[in-house]
Amino acid sequence: MSKLVTIYGGSGFVGRYIARRMAKEGWRVRVAVRRPNEAMHVKPYGVPGQVEPVLCNIRDDASVAAAMQGADAVVNCVGVLNAHGKNSFEAVQVDGAARVARIAHDQDIGQLVHVSALGADAEGDSDYARTKAQGEEAVRSHFPNAVILRPSVIFGTEDEFFNRFAGMASLSPILPIAKGKTLFQPVYVDDVARAAVKGILGEAAPGTYELGGPEVKSFAALMRQMCDVILRRRVIVSLPGFAVWPLAFGFDMLQAISLQLIENKVLSRDQLKTLGTDNVVSEGARGFADLGITPERMGPILPSYLWKFRPSGQYDEMTASARNLKGDA
Repeated sequence: MSKLVTIYGGSGFVGRYIARRMAKEGWRVRVAVRRPNEAMHVKPYGVPGQVEPVLCNIRDDASVAAAMQGADAVVNCVGVLNAHGKNSFEAVQVDGAARVARIAHDQDIGQLVHVSALGADAEGDSDYARTKAQGEEAVRSHFPNAVILRPSVIFGTEDEFFNRFAGMASLSPILPIAKGKTLFQPVYVDDVARAAVKGILGEAAPGTYELGGPEVKSFAALMRQMCDVILRRRVIVSLPGFAVWPLAFGFDMLQAISLQLIENKVLSRDQLKTLGTDNVVSEGARGFADLGITPERMGPILPSYLWKFRPSGQYDEMTASARNLKGDA
């Protein structure tokens, strides 16, 4: 019988790419999620029955253990960008990470890959950065041979970075951003998946890998590149933290007074703190080169999914070509 990998959060942005690649490797893939009925899009990644969503809550020992039963390898992709309800940073990124690693050790799982984030720092300003670091430490304490991946901001078809700001740019002549000088090293989602596969297959030495793409750019420069791709001339206004803080506070308070019924998906105070730190690979850190992977550049990939934000959408190139023909006539 083929080997089995359990991917916690396997229907999400990163997890689905890992699931697809593992199915191509011939493994059976168990996608552990809170709502299996909303994860049916993973089933076509393999032959019938090869990729299956299963019910799991990473906050519960019994469901984590059940989803892992019989697996040869485990991947944890679960994380939160904004604490909401019971899914606090501590519950998901510390306790959840520790739970997966502890049970993986107890079940004698062969390989564990933990997807963290670049900028994880036990002394960081933001709860996000601190809990990511605490989660990594918990993983190492329970499963010393784990492979821990720290990607920078991730881009790809389903991303919440370029898609969000491209949507904003398509509606307004002004694109406001916070802390535009902060540096990022965007990494393609499928490259992160390739790194995870190396860990699952035992082709990566245990330890931490910082994953960044071949380009380092400021937040503002990334927005200018994005606007070029979607063919929109926009005024990019980089606001200092103190100017954006009242907005973030307001959205946090709206989430609080609504008793968590309204989730802050715009900007939180904690995200504002996270934006205050450069998000680039540390000098001397292990990364893609140590995994034998050459990361993709943004240029060829961004147009493949941001075209929908262009003035004429998928017909923009056709429209431009027609204008050229009219001019030649």
